[in-house]
Amino acid sequence: MEFKRVVVTGMGALTPLGNSIDEYWNGLVNGVSGADMITLFDASKFRTKFACEVKNFDATQYMDKKEARKIDRFTQFALVASDQAMADAGLNKENINPDRIGVVLGSGIGGLITFQNEVQEFAKGDGTPRFNPFFIPKMILDIAAGQISMRHNLRGPNYAVVSACASSTNAIIDALTLLRIGKADIIVTGGSEAVISEAGVGGFNAMKAMSERNDDPKTASRPYDKDRDGFIMGEAAGVLILETLEHAKARGAKIYCEVVGGGATADAHHITAPHPEGLGAKNVMLASLADANMKPEDIDYINTHGTSTPLGDIAEVKAILDVFGDHAYKLNISATKSMTGHCLGAAGVIEAIACIQAVRTDTIPPTINHFTDDPELDPKLNFTFNKAQKRTVNAALSNTFGFGGHNACVIVKKFQD
Repeated sequence: MEFKRVVVTGMGALTPLGNSIDEYWNGLVNGVSGADMITLFDASKFRTKFACEVKNFDATQYMDKKEARKIDRFTQFALVASDQAMADAGLNKENINPDRIGVVLGSGIGGLITFQNEVQEFAKGDGTPRFNPFFIPKMILDIAAGQISMRHNLRGPNYAVVSACASSTNAIIDALTLLRIGKADIIVTGGSEAVISEAGVGGFNAMKAMSERNDDPKTASRPYDKDRDGFIMGEAAGVLILETLEHAKARGAKIYCEVVGGGATADAHHITAPHPEGLGAKNVMLASLADANMKPEDIDYINTHGTSTPLGDIAEVKAILDVFGDHAYKLNISATKSMTGHCLGAAGVIEAIACIQAVRTDTIPPTINHFTDDPELDPKLNFTFNKAQKRTVNAALSNTFGFGGHNACVIVKKFQD
C-alpha cells in the first residue's frame, strides 16, 4: 500500500507567550519567558508559587457566557485554537465534506479544574450529592475533540489521545496515520491542557518535579543548566490542520510544511523517571527517522523535550548522541520549555509548531536562562543558548516524553512538490 503524503495547511495556538501563532512565535524567537506568579488561584501557601499561564484570555470573547460555563478551561482553549486553525486553512462549513474531516486531540489530564471544584463543593456540604449536571461532560478529556467536531460539523474519525506529556504528539502521529491510509482527507489535531490549579500544582509539588525558584520565576526554567531544579507548569492549546497533499492541492490550499514521519516507544522503566541511558528516547527517534525514510544527517534541528529536570535533560542528550553520532555536533538543539514552561499534554503540539516555524523561517528559537554549563553535558553540542540563530532548516524533529515512560516524536520538513 502506498501512503498518501500529508501536509500542514493551518495552525492555531494559545500559549503563555501569546494567543495566536504570530504572538507565540515572536515570543519564542525573542527569548521571552512566559513565567510569572500564579493568578488563577491563591498559591501563597504552595511550594511553587509561579507558572506559565495563558494570559489575557476571556472565553466570552470567543463564545457566549452560557456556552463558556458548560465547558472546562482546557476545552475553551481547544475550541479557540481550532477556530484559528480552521480559519487559517480556509475551511468552513460551506466548503468542506464533513464526513471526510476528523478530529484527533490529545490531553494529559483533561478537566482537572472542573473535577477539583466539584469535589470541593461536595465536601463543603452534608454529604448529600449535589453535582453540576455538566460535571462529567466538562471533565472528560475526550470532550474537547467532541466539542470541536460539533462546532465545525466534522463527522470523520473523532477521539482523544492520552499519553501524559506525549499526548498531543501521539495525536499528531495518529492523524498522520489516518490520512496516509485514506481514512480521511483532513484531520484537526493537536492538544490542550489547563491544570494550573490547587490540585495540579500541589500534586506535582508533592512529586518534587517542579522548580521552587519563587524569587526569580522568569529564569526558573533552565534546561541544560547546571542549576536546573525542575520544570515550570504551563498551560496551552495548539491545533494543526493536517491534510493529504492531493486534497490540499485540489482546493488550492497554502502549505506550511510536510509531516514526514513519527514514532512512539516506551521506556518500560519507571513511572516518572526516564531511562537513565535514554533508551526509549533513542528508539523513538530512530523509529521516526525510519518512518520518514530519512537518515540522521537529514535533520537540522531538534526541539527537545528539555523540561529542566536534572535526570531528564541528561538522558535525552545521551539519546541524541547515540542516534546522531558526529552529526549531533552539526545540529541545533533547543528547549522551548525554557520560555513556555511544560504545557503537559499540549507540549508536543506547540513544540511541533515551533519546528514548523523553524522550517518555514530558517530560524532556531533559543534555550533561554542558561547561566552555568553542566559538566555532564557535552559542551560541543549547540543548545542554541539564550539567542535565536539563523540557519537553513530543511527538516526538524520534535521530541516529547511523558510520565509512564511514553515517548513520541514527529518530523516535519520543507514542502517540495
